[in-house]
Amino acid sequence: MTEKATTTRQESAASGANPPLERALSNRHIQLMAIGGAIGTGLFMGSGKTISVAGPSVIFVYMIIGFMLFFVMRAMGELLLSNLAYKNFSDFAGDILGPWAAFFTGWTYWFCWVVTGIADVVAIAHYVAFWWPNLPLWIPALACILLLLGLNLPTVKAFGETEFWFALIKIVAILALIVTGLVMIITGFETEGARASFTNLWAHGGMFPTGFMGFVAGFQIAVFAFVGIELVGTAAAETKDPEKNLPRAVNSIPIRVLLFYVGALVILMAVRPWTGYTADESPFVGMFALAGLVGAAGVVNFVVLTSATSSANSGIYSTSRMVYGLAQEGDAPKAFGKLSSRKVPKNALIFSCMFLLAGVVLLYAEGSVAEAFTLVTTISALCFMFVWSIILISYIVYRRRRPHLHEASKFKMPGGTFMPYVVLAFFVFILWALTTKADTLAALIFTPIWFVLLGIGYMMLRRNPRHAAIRAAHDAKVAQEHEERKERVGA
Repeated sequence: MTEKATTTRQESAASGANPPLERALSNRHIQLMAIGGAIGTGLFMGSGKTISVAGPSVIFVYMIIGFMLFFVMRAMGELLLSNLAYKNFSDFAGDILGPWAAFFTGWTYWFCWVVTGIADVVAIAHYVAFWWPNLPLWIPALACILLLLGLNLPTVKAFGETEFWFALIKIVAILALIVTGLVMIITGFETEGARASFTNLWAHGGMFPTGFMGFVAGFQIAVFAFVGIELVGTAAAETKDPEKNLPRAVNSIPIRVLLFYVGALVILMAVRPWTGYTADESPFVGMFALAGLVGAAGVVNFVVLTSATSSANSGIYSTSRMVYGLAQEGDAPKAFGKLSSRKVPKNALIFSCMFLLAGVVLLYAEGSVAEAFTLVTTISALCFMFVWSIILISYIVYRRRRPHLHEASKFKMPGGTFMPYVVLAFFVFILWALTTKADTLAALIFTPIWFVLLGIGYMMLRRNPRHAAIRAAHDAKVAQEHEERKERVGA
């Protein structure tokens, strides 16, 4: 029996009595989802802060993070394609590491996107206030949640189309910035006594003007810009021809990072020295304003608004699919494991949307919005790093226990026995970087509370006879694989 036939049979069996999720996301949907996931709102709004703290060295910050996360994506890609019955990375974590991993990964990923979605709803309300300052903030926030629910309920293809156009707006904005900047450099544009030139990258204190600790501080802020890069992994069960489309999306990550992140930052700091940027200003607004674009602030505000809406849209999609997968495995209430007549996990979708209402409450909370955002985005980034780490650990165990599947794979991870450890060491470096500033250190202290709550939930779940049977089945499977491996080595 062929590998493909085996996985098809496994996929049918996995669906059980429920109809499977519909494979309705085409190559263009997956490609643009991957780009949209890689280009976060952080690039448009947060890059001013990263430039001001790290200077031109921020270019290397984004390159290093992009390089490391490429290997996380390659590990995820090989694992997902090793068994097409996997709906997402929570599934392979549970299959390879054990039921605890599926529970912790699935619910942590849900938490990641709910926290990010709440921050996005708050941001969207403030972006709308740019045009209608007298409009009560709760109106655009609630309208956004209802809009997202309306976009996701019909079909998965409707979500794919929405995300396609949201991502396209971001791409056009970045390409417009790069082209405008190049014209300004070629024509020798002058601002505040400085001429637009690539020499500005090293003429104002060198490439590392703020020293090593300034370089380290860049990682704290920049890592949040990459959250969502693994989004294509949650769409695996709804992707047409995954063996062809998933590798394409994953392999294009280095090009996207170089063009959209590094390209945009190089142009920004070449047109205007890094010393001219502040944490409170969007570099995109400044660039288009310098170029004389009428209504530059309004144009960029629209782009950032669509970017935040895109992020919230992705969050609603991914959390609903993750909760659906958890319900299928008995790690969430059964009601969340049901699909609508259009093959959409409606109950799981509504459940996730309910939590976004916390964003409406947060709009009227006392204290600094900037401080709240730093806390929220750092907690989110930490939880995403946990998920990325689980993907890498799953890959390490997969290589040891299932070498025959790796050999048969057509999408092998480069440096598969070495690079997972390098990336995990890099994540430890990021954790250390977060301890160097008071605001990010606070988030680092708060985050373990989530894992304590999950641990309590899992201990309660373990008492369930169904879960005990799942654990016993997993242990038996591990023992069988161990015996098969010994036989292969002996042969």
